[in-house]
Amino acid sequence: MAKKADLLAEAKKLKLAVTDKNTIAEIEAAIAGVSTSVVTPEVVVDEAPVADVKLAKAGKRSEKALKEVEEKIAKEERKEHGDTTPQSDDGEIHAKKGPRPVTRPLIERRGKNYRKVAELVEKDKVYSLADALELTTKTNPSKFDASVEAHVKLGVDPRQADQNVRATVSLPNGTGKTIRVAVFAPEADHAAAKKAGADIIGDETFLAQLDKEDINFDILIATPAYMPRLGKYARLLGPRGLMPNPKSGSVATDVAKATVEAKAGKVEYRVDKQAIIHLSIGKVSFGATKLAENAKAFFDSLQSQKPASLKGQYVKSISLSTTQGPGIKVENTSN
Repeated sequence: MAKKADLLAEAKKLKLAVTDKNTIAEIEAAIAGVSTSVVTPEVVVDEAPVADVKLAKAGKRSEKALKEVEEKIAKEERKEHGDTTPQSDDGEIHAKKGPRPVTRPLIERRGKNYRKVAELVEKDKVYSLADALELTTKTNPSKFDASVEAHVKLGVDPRQADQNVRATVSLPNGTGKTIRVAVFAPEADHAAAKKAGADIIGDETFLAQLDKEDINFDILIATPAYMPRLGKYARLLGPRGLMPNPKSGSVATDVAKATVEAKAGKVEYRVDKQAIIHLSIGKVSFGATKLAENAKAFFDSLQSQKPASLKGQYVKSISLSTTQGPGIKVENTSN
């Protein structure tokens, strides 16, 4: 194709009426005819007008193919000159209309209530735990009783089995949520589980509910002997975090005790793929004192789970926030 472009350039200098719709042979013949006419004036080149060029219905000589070649050549020329301006099908340059868009800061894209409470938090200040908890009770932009969440960045590698931090903690003042507990155990344990406050109790009837994918509970407690029967429902319960697990205390021989602990505020926490633990430690309505008691129980439990193989810093950063509120940086007193 470069050869044809060179020939067209030469033909243009000679002012020949040829275009890239003509074949290379026709262009060469036209150029050769001019050269011959210089030596022997009586020989005149029979220049073929563009209108007389015969086009094929398909193939390399078709109108579509020649147009594509022409566009490709033009594109290569623009590329060589560094012109990357978008163009339409008819070759016209697209120009963006209107003023250049301005990206607003993130805080300006937040809601009015959020911006109002965010003014109470100093962006670069690191608060003590007591001050941060006091501030969280004032930075709830929602109309509902929001949860107070702790977010802890750890220095562990979750891909290592011995550094995959996972445990449970009983919060002294609970989580503020109504926990629905289901117990899957033999009939002999049903009465004790009901007395302990279990919401759903059963064996065969409970499995019938799972067959219908009827899940109306938050925690499932099962006895070790009944665990194999739940294997069939692993794909149903696992992604929802409802599969009983010995580490979380939901697999227990004493289902009554496990039910009481779950109802009282026993929660499970686990490091995610980004090495961060997220846990709700109560509600805004609890007040700073009750939240501080729950936070202390959580951080004491987290410190006890420090992997023995970890050589670097265990807790890298801590922040608190309400469900929809701004983050508050907290002093790191653990390592």
